Amino acid sequence: MSRYWSKLVHSLTPYVPGEQPKINNLIKLNTNENPYGPSPKVIAALQKEATDNLRLYPDPNSDALKQAIAEYHGLSSNQVFVGNGSDEVLAHVFNALLKHEKPILFPDITYSFYPVYCGLYEIAFETIPLNDAFEIKVEDYFKANGGIIFPNPNAPTGRLLALSEIERLLQHNSQSVVVVDEAYVDFGGESAVALVNRYPQLLVTHTLSKARSLAGLRVGYAVGHPDLIDALHRVKDSFNSYPLDRFAQAGAIAAMQDKAYFEETRQHVIKTRDTVVESLTSMGFEVLPSGANFIFARHPHHDAEALASSLRERKIIIRHFKKPTRVAQFLRITIGTDNECQALVDSLKSILKV
Repeated sequence: MSRYWSKLVHSLTPYVPGEQPKINNLIKLNTNENPYGPSPKVIAALQKEATDNLRLYPDPNSDALKQAIAEYHGLSSNQVFVGNGSDEVLAHVFNALLKHEKPILFPDITYSFYPVYCGLYEIAFETIPLNDAFEIKVEDYFKANGGIIFPNPNAPTGRLLALSEIERLLQHNSQSVVVVDEAYVDFGGESAVALVNRYPQLLVTHTLSKARSLAGLRVGYAVGHPDLIDALHRVKDSFNSYPLDRFAQAGAIAAMQDKAYFEETRQHVIKTRDTVVESLTSMGFEVLPSGANFIFARHPHHDAEALASSLRERKIIIRHFKKPTRVAQFLRITIGTDNECQALVDSLKSILKV
């Protein structure tokens, strides 16, 4: 049927998500899902929503959810945009705010959906190499551009960029939008949301899939100046007026409001991450500093693909990226429960014979 495809479809190279294998008794450490379930208040909210009202459309503007997000961050609801996962939010960001004559800038090693969006929306881009320590150097972005986007912490490296460095970038880049993708910031970073009222060119995106354990509900959001939010709404309402269903809105509101559960589970992940880093380091792994719910590690004497394959034989799935070649010997390992991570460590000790 390819002869019926548009010219654009022929040129696309789609994003490939992490594997979701159907294997019994699997330890799944490959897609950065939270090892702990959502807040009990989320489950109660979902159960309450299961009524005859499902015959009615949800609120197209998700006003109650926007208000909950705004209250959490100390902002106004007109500074909040919500979507069906942060991937949809980012898709609208690329279309509404990053499609200009000059190329946009993002790291050469980063979230691999960025070049996919550029292909879909025919946006020119330039990748900026991370330094030898796999860090973003903001001065490399002090050049003419149609916009800048990067995750913080970066993915898949997990490395954090200090808030002071983000502010320095904003001070040198006032003529185009700077998007900070904070999917993992709650596991160790300082959010750039604190800067949105001072820099009208700043947009910060978040997801409820990671720190709030709602990957199955698909809820993401962006915060920024009302002018940026208005642009996103113009695109959203030209694409899908009802991106969030009743369950997603109800569950997301409950998740945003249960701060105690959020704090408890994220701190547990951070503590487990530190333990795993210590264990892997003792086995000779080089582990990059991580502010995320995953780590990025390589062993100087063992091939990454072979290690991933050996772990798979033991029903432990992690993520190995063959490209770009600079990170071909790294493994990205999601932080699971204490028991799952102990099984990972024990398996690696067996494989490495240490």
